[in-house]
Amino acid sequence: MNSVIVLAAAVFAAGMGTASAQSVTDPQIAAIVVTANQVDIDAGKLAASRATSPEVKKFASQMVTDHTGVNKQATDLVTRLKVKPEDNATAQSIKKGGDENVAALKGLKGAAFDKAYIDHEVAYHQQVLDAVDKTLIPSAQNEDLKALLVKVRPAFVAHLEHAKHVQSSMGSK
Repeated sequence: MNSVIVLAAAVFAAGMGTASAQSVTDPQIAAIVVTANQVDIDAGKLAASRATSPEVKKFASQMVTDHTGVNKQATDLVTRLKVKPEDNATAQSIKKGGDENVAALKGLKGAAFDKAYIDHEVAYHQQVLDAVDKTLIPSAQNEDLKALLVKVRPAFVAHLEHAKHVQSSMGSK
């Protein structure tokens, strides 16, 4: 399973590397943000229903709630700005990695599922933060879009720290 996590991380990082090299437009950023959130919502829904650890279930439920909220804010903003999210290689790469992660998780049960989900969440949130800091915020041209990215960044930091905490508590069991 770790190879699947590494593969998903590499796919995501490669996609973000492409975005960074090319720079991304506001419509592309909108698509990336919505896709990245949806990927975590999909994994969170699966984990909330299949995890055995109460701490993992709670974390997964929080991911669904928080990322649904971010997607609502992003959708409201792009609607107000009349910006149509533009599909791009980065968003497609994120979606593919998310689909592969969910497929791999579906093949696991019990503690193996819990560990794989949390390990992926740690890697994923770190990569999202790197993308937000190095690509999305610097590339955003619209001030409202940039402000939204800056506003939601602390939530991604908190998610990463929470995932690391859950991960470390699982390692001691």
